[in-house]
Amino acid sequence: MATLELPEAVFKTSPWQPRELVETGLRQWLRCCGAAMRDGQVIGMPSHAVDEAWHGLILCTERYAEFCATAYGRFLHHYPDGVGPLRNSPQKKSHGTMAEQLGRTVVAWSMVAAPEETCVLWDLDARVGVDHPWGIDARRVTAIEAELGRASETSG
Repeated sequence: MATLELPEAVFKTSPWQPRELVETGLRQWLRCCGAAMRDGQVIGMPSHAVDEAWHGLILCTERYAEFCATAYGRFLHHYPDGVGPLRNSPQKKSHGTMAEQLGRTVVAWSMVAAPEETCVLWDLDARVGVDHPWGIDARRVTAIEAELGRASETSG
């Protein structure tokens, strides 16, 4: 993954603490995005705190564009819930429900996680005190990971 410096401006609308946890979540999210982009998938954002930090990064337009070019070879667009690609965009297709997108986020994490690395995205909002936390229920993450394990056993 490309080196990414996160200036103070990134966290203007993501004030939750500890900031290091939010930063780890943002970096993990961006790694998941790379896996999803390689597979032509759109994933869901499991953390409001990380989403706000990502918005802050996007507003650092030159830095964000350079990061995307280096890390992904193209620009990573942001599609807020309910807004998809433009009609004539090559990315125009149904992205499914948010639940489906979040499920694909778990799959993407399984592709980029280092051995024994824990994903902080699933319950980050609750851990940093977001008033209305997003997230993915631990049982759902476990079920998806188990299904991935079974699929890997039958294909291996």
